[in-house]
Amino acid sequence: MIKQYLALDVGAARIGVALANDVARIASPLPVLANDESFCSKLRDLTSEHHISQIVVGWPRGLDGQETEQTRYVENFISKLDLCGVPVVRQDEALTSVQAEAELKKSGKNFTKGDIDSLSAVYILEDFLAELPS
Repeated sequence: MIKQYLALDVGAARIGVALANDVARIASPLPVLANDESFCSKLRDLTSEHHISQIVVGWPRGLDGQETEQTRYVENFISKLDLCGVPVVRQDEALTSVQAEAELKKSGKNFTKGDIDSLSAVYILEDFLAELPS
């Protein structure tokens, strides 16, 4: 059975979202979601619509590997996700936002912070997929 994965790049205002399965292993960005009271409902809709097997959440750490304020924020966010009934895993998100912004700048097109968040979610999911057994 094909497993579907949804990646989240969690921020205080926005959440970047990406989707992939374990066969094609190609992550695609989805529209960014607002991190507000409507998020849980929208997440439930996404997990149902795409038959999500697992949610992959970007796990922030400082460059020295230590926990940061953002790490604690994401940990609290994950504890709320656990109520949605879909298994959640953490995936190192080191420098994904920096990588995403550099890639978008290189494209020469205008972009938003939401575009950075969505592309960061793609990178988080690609890293997760690369670690899955073949």
